[in-house]
Amino acid sequence: MEAESQASAIIPLALPKGAEKFCELCQREARLQCSKCRVTFYCAAEHQQADWVGIHERICQLLVPIRALTLCSLRQTSHTETQIKKAELIEICRLVAQSKLSEGKHQEALPAAQLCLRCSIDVHGPNTVQLVPAYLLLAEANMGLGNLDLVADFLSQAEWAVLKSPKCGLTIHHQLHRSLGRLHVAAGDLDTALHNFANDIYFATEEYGLDSTVTSRGYFLMADVFTKQGKISTVHSLYSEVARIWHRHLTRLLETRKESIQNPPVDSFYDKAERVEVDEMLRTMLEFEQKDTRKDPARIAVVAHCLAMLSFLGGDFLKAQGFGSTALQASQLIPDHDLTEPIQALLQLVKILHTVPHPGSAESQY
Repeated sequence: MEAESQASAIIPLALPKGAEKFCELCQREARLQCSKCRVTFYCAAEHQQADWVGIHERICQLLVPIRALTLCSLRQTSHTETQIKKAELIEICRLVAQSKLSEGKHQEALPAAQLCLRCSIDVHGPNTVQLVPAYLLLAEANMGLGNLDLVADFLSQAEWAVLKSPKCGLTIHHQLHRSLGRLHVAAGDLDTALHNFANDIYFATEEYGLDSTVTSRGYFLMADVFTKQGKISTVHSLYSEVARIWHRHLTRLLETRKESIQNPPVDSFYDKAERVEVDEMLRTMLEFEQKDTRKDPARIAVVAHCLAMLSFLGGDFLKAQGFGSTALQASQLIPDHDLTEPIQALLQLVKILHTVPHPGSAESQY
C-alpha cells in the first residue's frame, strides 16, 4: 500500500486529556497518525513517508499490542510478554537497518536504527552496553550521509557504555573499534584510525580466530589507510592475507556443494549484507593488483579466483566465468601454478551449468 494512503490527521478531541503526541522521527509535535495502526504519529507527511519506507511498513501491526496498552490490556498482558515483543522488534529493526546499509540506503536506514535504539532503551535502560549495536547502526548511517559530528556523538555514547561494562563481549569491542577507525579515516586522522583498526583486529582474532573472515575485514580497512599513506608494500601484504583467508574459506564452501552442485543455492551462504561487502572488498583488491605497475600474476589469480567462487556460489554464472577467465590467464603466466587446475575445474562447472537453466540460479545477484 502507498505510504501516502497510510496517514490521517490527528483529531485532538479524540485523545485523552494531556496525551500530546510526538513525531516518530523528530519528536516534534505530531499532526498526523498512521491510519492503519493508529499508534504511530508524525509531524508531517514527509516523515510519515520516510518512516514507512524505512521500517514502519514491516512493523506497523507489531506496534499495536506494544503501544496501545489500555488498562484492560495491561491486565491481560504481562510486563514480561511486552518486553519479549519489544526484544523481537529490536531484532527486526536491526536486521532491516543493516540490510539497507548494505545497499547504501543510509537515509532509509535511519528510521529502523532510531527505533532500534528507543526500544533498546525501553528494554535495557539508558547507558547500557545493549544499546551499542543501535549506536553503531546510527553511526554507520550518518557516516554514509556525511554527518561526522553525529557519528562522533553516537560512537562516544557507545564508548561510554562499553567503559561502564568491564565484562563487555569481544564482539562489541571489535565492532566499536572498527567504527571508530572508519570515523577517523573520514576525519583524516590516519594514525588514530590505524590504532583503532589494530584493536579491531585484536578483538576479532580473540573472538573468531586469526583466519576468520570477520578478522579479514580489519586487515582490509587497515590496508586502505596504508594506501592513503602511500605504503604500497604493506598494502600488498595485508591484501595477500585477506585473499588467503577468503580463498581458503570459499574453497571449503565450494567443496561442500559438490554433491549437490546441479542446483547451487543463491542465498544460503551469506546474507545480502555480507555478500555485498565481500564482493566490494575483493573487487577493490583485484583492481588494486591489476593497476600496480609491477603486476604480480599470483596475487591476481588468487583474488580473481575468490571472486569467481563467490559469484558461482551466489548463482551468478556470467560473473563466475568472467572472473574465472581472469584468474586462469594470470595463473597460466606462472609455470605449474597450483591454482590452474582448480580454476579450470570451476570454469568447466560454470560452462555445464550455464547452458542449462536451474531453479534458484540467478544471472545477477550482486
